[in-house]
Amino acid sequence: GTRIIYDRKFLLDRRNSPMAQTPPCHLPSIPGVTSPGEAGEEPKVDTSTLNHQEGKPSMGDDAQFEMDI
Repeated sequence: GTRIIYDRKFLLDRRNSPMAQTPPCHLPSIPGVTSPGEAGEEPKVDTSTLNHQEGKPSMGDDAQFEMDI
């Protein structure tokens, strides 16, 4: 296949074009992502989905499996 390669200067020039300043036609409206969110809205972190291992000693970040020696 043919690979299209754009250099940095070309892409930076396209950033300021009028077409780059308008959103796509069929873009869904997602508050805070594709459309501006409410003024007082802050992102919320759900602490129940974080990976906590209470009661177990930490074996390090790279320990994926427990080993019995």
